[in-house]
Amino acid sequence: MNDVHMEKLDLNLLRVFDAVHRTHNVSRAAEALGLTQPAVSHGLTRLRLALGDALFTRVAGGVAPTPRAERLAPAVRAALATLDEAVAEPERFDPAHSRKTFRIHMSDIGEGRFLPPLMEHLRALAPGVRLETLPLRPQDIAAALDEGRIDLAFGFLPKVKDTRHQHLLNDRYIVLVRAGHPFAQRALRGKALLAALQGLDFVAVRSHADTLRILQLMELEDRVRLVTEHFMVLPAIVRETDLAVVMPRNIARSFGEGAGFAIVEPDFPLRDFGVALHWSRRFEDDAPNRWLRGEIVRLFGEDTGLPA
Repeated sequence: MNDVHMEKLDLNLLRVFDAVHRTHNVSRAAEALGLTQPAVSHGLTRLRLALGDALFTRVAGGVAPTPRAERLAPAVRAALATLDEAVAEPERFDPAHSRKTFRIHMSDIGEGRFLPPLMEHLRALAPGVRLETLPLRPQDIAAALDEGRIDLAFGFLPKVKDTRHQHLLNDRYIVLVRAGHPFAQRALRGKALLAALQGLDFVAVRSHADTLRILQLMELEDRVRLVTEHFMVLPAIVRETDLAVVMPRNIARSFGEGAGFAIVEPDFPLRDFGVALHWSRRFEDDAPNRWLRGEIVRLFGEDTGLPA
């Protein structure tokens, strides 16, 4: 078949051809297809015109294929079988035997909090599965999800739009200081606690705009004495100095209870936020994507609400 001929064909014509070739009879082919005999005859006429060949000739008791039809039949049958198999068989994902690599947007602070329990969870269910984290700018996440460059995005991502997402947990920003820090010993609340922040020196993380924004709104920018690139250096810095840091409470708690830290919770602006899991509508029904989403929600989710 050449390109001009292919433009004149559709799947139904190929099914007509296959049925007639199998049965050697137009009436029986029509019955097998659930069509009328005139409909099958009309389909054969369209095929003959498209291919420039009679395809079938009348013989006693039915029809016989021409040499062109005999050459065409195996290819048509194989193509129809492949299409039927692809359409009829649901996509399967076997985590226990998969060696798939999943790519996830996650900040360095998210890696420290969520990757250890996630990897331990997956080790039992899917020992051959690999995870790769790929931190992206918020404005690039939706496109990366749609293009399949990442499978999921995980975190507090209010600027990420036009994705499917599932709320996982609520969190809030707190102030973390070393245990025994004079600030942690003061029984202050409300406005008095907010005012007392002006007496602290801070370490800030350059890559986390939300914490920088809080410091800006509280007019604490002049109190920043150290700026780092990553959150995960903070435990050592806070434990060994009088510097304070604004950071998520869940992450601070993951440093370990009684591990030399104290958590203070001022009522500053923008302190409450939610962590969510994002994915592309394009991959909504992708079996591996759906499986990993389910495991993450089961492991970290605080509710079972439907995706937004």
